[in-house]
Amino acid sequence: MNHLDLPAKRLGLTVAGVLLAGTTAFTGTTGTALASTTDHDSRHGAQQKAGAFTYGVDVSRYESQYDWNASPAQFGIIKATEGTTFRDSSFARHWREMGKKGIVRGAYHFAHPRNNPIAEAEYFLAMVNSQPAKAGDLLVLDLETTDGRSVAEVNAWAKKWLSYVKAKTGVTPMIYSRWNFANKYGKGLAQYPLWVAHYSKAKGAITPPADWKSWAIHQYTESPIDQNVSALTPAQLRGLGRPAV
Repeated sequence: MNHLDLPAKRLGLTVAGVLLAGTTAFTGTTGTALASTTDHDSRHGAQQKAGAFTYGVDVSRYESQYDWNASPAQFGIIKATEGTTFRDSSFARHWREMGKKGIVRGAYHFAHPRNNPIAEAEYFLAMVNSQPAKAGDLLVLDLETTDGRSVAEVNAWAKKWLSYVKAKTGVTPMIYSRWNFANKYGKGLAQYPLWVAHYSKAKGAITPPADWKSWAIHQYTESPIDQNVSALTPAQLRGLGRPAV
């Protein structure tokens, strides 16, 4: 999936949340999953042997009426901002509804490397901080376009954005990217948990790209909406988010 906000993107998927919400809960799949960051690997290994994955979805204004109450998702990640001029109009509703249900929630920012990374980070944080925060809230950089910049420039841009958000929030942000993009532009970013899109592989049956030794979330399809699995439990996912106050 391309998270870029374009008017024609995924036309008609505003009702997809309702369609998916009627499905049965995801109960687990065996696979060759690798998960998250080094300090969690031993716990993840035990979960992988048990064959359990945590199911989640990610949405934006194109699924503005997604029914979180009926959804089987145990985590949800929603679009907050893009560049320095776009704010997702459904962000507040999604954030509020996930908070009511008590599932793990996260917010993502779609990066445009043509802009100043600090300006984009501040724009994202202003949007996220406009809503009540909870311990365990995830923060994500969506890195999937170059805006004509080189590999070195995109990589340096991402490092500046990520380090700034971490310094301001105490959260180590997650990186979302397509597998091939992450493999090319993600060198030296393995300290940040990886949410990787790869649609030609079965749920969790992927190896990490670039310098990553493991991954946190696998986005395995965009039909009828973006669907994901994590080898982390909900509690472990929260451990990657905002610290308790």
